[in-house]
Amino acid sequence: MSFMIVFLRSLFFYFFIFLIYRIMGKREVGQLGIIDLIVSILIAELAVISIENYDKSLWYSLIPIITLSAIQIILAFISLKTPKFRNFLDGKPSVIIDNGKINYKEMIKQKYNLDDLLVQIREKGNKSIEEVEYAILENNGTLSVFPKEKEESSFPLAIILDGMIQDEVLISINKDRKWLYSILNKKNIEVSDIFYAFYKNKNIFIIKNDDLL
Repeated sequence: MSFMIVFLRSLFFYFFIFLIYRIMGKREVGQLGIIDLIVSILIAELAVISIENYDKSLWYSLIPIITLSAIQIILAFISLKTPKFRNFLDGKPSVIIDNGKINYKEMIKQKYNLDDLLVQIREKGNKSIEEVEYAILENNGTLSVFPKEKEESSFPLAIILDGMIQDEVLISINKDRKWLYSILNKKNIEVSDIFYAFYKNKNIFIIKNDDLL
């Protein structure tokens, strides 16, 4: 009888957790951040405890799992609407290689060693660092690598995200808000109307909120 209860509980939690992750969104599967990882581990542990302690009610595990899922959904919604809160939870991507040069200070800050960098560069199909123009350590720990191009080109730099001006990026390209406002005024566009704008090859490319589906 106990084997049957364990089997049925295992089957139940398989489909229940599958449903929970579908509700929380695909991000939980492919892009685990720190909070995502914590929630995933806790949910898995609670499910295992309930399967092992089959003499106790399912609600001892269901209530914590539902609570954690609700918290995660609320945090994800707040992060979607508030860039500062999103940066607080997930952090910002770190530029490890900038214009072909290694940013060693950023590597130390992120506890990212040279061996990790070389391995991930090779995994992206590049033979050595000399072939890389930009490398960015994303929030989920993966490395985005942009190889050097034969034709003159530059990496797109986000200067506006969710209606928020990225002053650090403006400083990196030797520009300021006055320069940005002058361009937006010519286009008759307000900063609050912009979902995403990036700077590339001395041009600004803008995606407005109205352009979204």
